[in-house]
Amino acid sequence: MHTLSLLLTRVTQDASATTTSTSIGEPNAVAVLFFAVFISATLGITWWAARKTRTTEDFYAAGRSVTAGQNGFALAGDYMSAASFLGIAGLVATSGFDGLLYSTGWLVGWPVVLFLVAEPLRNLGRYTFADVVAARLEPRPVRLAAAVGTLATISFYLIAQMVGAGGLIRLLLGIPYEVAVVGVGLAMMAYVLFGGMLATTWVQIVKAVLLLGGAAMLALLVLARFEWSPLALFAAAAAQQGDAVLAPGKLVSNPLDAISLGMALMFGTAGLPHILMRFYTVPDARAARRSVFFATGLIGLFYLLTFILGFGAMVLVGPDVIRSVDAGGNMAAPLLAELLGGRPFLGFIAAVAFATILAVVAGLALSGAAAIAHDLWASVVRRGSPRPGEELRVARLATVGLALIAIVLGVVFKGQNVAFMVGLAFAIAASGNFPALLLAVFWRRTSTAGAASSMVVGTLTTVTLIALSPAIQIDLLQHDSAPFPLRNPAIVSIPLSFAVGMLVSLLRPDRDGAARFAALERRTLLGSDDA
Repeated sequence: MHTLSLLLTRVTQDASATTTSTSIGEPNAVAVLFFAVFISATLGITWWAARKTRTTEDFYAAGRSVTAGQNGFALAGDYMSAASFLGIAGLVATSGFDGLLYSTGWLVGWPVVLFLVAEPLRNLGRYTFADVVAARLEPRPVRLAAAVGTLATISFYLIAQMVGAGGLIRLLLGIPYEVAVVGVGLAMMAYVLFGGMLATTWVQIVKAVLLLGGAAMLALLVLARFEWSPLALFAAAAAQQGDAVLAPGKLVSNPLDAISLGMALMFGTAGLPHILMRFYTVPDARAARRSVFFATGLIGLFYLLTFILGFGAMVLVGPDVIRSVDAGGNMAAPLLAELLGGRPFLGFIAAVAFATILAVVAGLALSGAAAIAHDLWASVVRRGSPRPGEELRVARLATVGLALIAIVLGVVFKGQNVAFMVGLAFAIAASGNFPALLLAVFWRRTSTAGAASSMVVGTLTTVTLIALSPAIQIDLLQHDSAPFPLRNPAIVSIPLSFAVGMLVSLLRPDRDGAARFAALERRTLLGSDDA
């Protein structure tokens, strides 16, 4: 105990003496070099993938040729977004313990995916999660409702990625925020337009390796300052910022808000369109399950590192300095990297964060394009019989449209914390997508009207409550109060979505629902040739 006290005294003195000057905001030659290397490498991957992407199945599912290990890394890459690296580190550095709600909430959602979603999804679907919901129901109303939930989720998720990208590039390269957002949107469009899922998969794999490596190096440099003792790091944080940083309540003071956020993060994972879409890239259900197992280990390791990064930035950089550079706290990790490794390490970490954003944005754009082209155009407009090559052309046009929308949203929501914005996207996925998916697969009496109602009500309720919440009314619009008191509406919207789906199913059952469910059970267990 005496040794820890001496260590704490020395570390606190060192931290207080640390310079708070930063080169962030000035052009960084090392960052430019790493950016150029990453862009060149990923464009090379896209060129290679474009030569192999000829059919709709190639574009959406990489020809179902991805192995379980590769898909595990790609899933981790898709999931470890700008919110994970920039947002969580910022939240922990500025709020302490409460910032960890996001990392633990996102991690514990993966057992839900493993045990409830991965195998049925691979056995029942082709390209989108709506394929599963429509497997035993009338496809047109279900796909129309599913597309609404998918696009709403993607829109909020895109906001977080574009805000993170714009802020990162503006501060590291010294170019205007809006120009940075446009550049990211154009790069994302190129990946998806030409390389499809195969390019997106390998970009995700490269990004996952870079992110885990960069975060591990940064965490080791932090622990080296504290004689390799996480306890000394946490003690230094408490000594410097007060014991409150190690206890809940600084960021989320309302217990209902904490429960609501936890529900959104846990169940939202199983409703994210770009994550669910990855299960179609593997050859069978066994590979789908194994890929979730690999991804869970990689993601768990990464979120353990975010504990160290967040508290390290709090102690060594300081919350005030972090907020002075970026109001949302998103630059905590880059600031920490500059302090510990100088401008070269800052450039590397910036490039890793940039890779993180580009890869996730590409995955989001691809899932959005699939919802528009496959669920809306091919299945609703063309009633399941599109002309040859038409669906692929519509998917590519949708990619261009989504890139433009992403750019606009990134500009409008400038300055928001990216982890918080992704939490709202998870609330939509947990309310609009997850209940209908679960009911369609596991409840015999689910009807077409019930599933469609669940998705529409869950999505619209969540979006409405978000618009009425303090996040929009107070933080964004600068009003004095908000009509809806909770920052995350999942505690209301998820039960409501389940209740509406079950009630409408009982009131408006499908005529041959029992027979369809029996056929679905067989396919869930055995798979099918066309899935």
